[in-house]
Amino acid sequence: QVQLVESGGGLVQAGGSLRLSCAASGSTSRITVMGWRRQRPGKQRELVASITSTGVTNYAGSVKGRFTISRDNATVVLQMNSLKPEDTGVYYCKVVRGSSEFWGQGTQVTVSS
Repeated sequence: QVQLVESGGGLVQAGGSLRLSCAASGSTSRITVMGWRRQRPGKQRELVASITSTGVTNYAGSVKGRFTISRDNATVVLQMNSLKPEDTGVYYCKVVRGSSEFWGQGTQVTVSS
């Protein structure tokens, strides 16, 4: 099992920055992909960014150039700059270990205009 603890998030004005962090514990040795998904109001959960154990990153088109994902062992960080009101939503940490997926509890990000 893998336990995930998220931190960061909150309320920020448009153009501001936030940093999300997700620390994994437990059986972390075979974690392959770590990343973030979000669920915006009225929309389905979607990929924000992910990073593999070899450092390969993948970003949603809407966040490219504004968000940066990084990883240090079992911690993944999402640096969010130039935030827009449409970035508002609940952000979930997700990790893949073997054939299993583990999710964090979610953290609210609210960007005011």
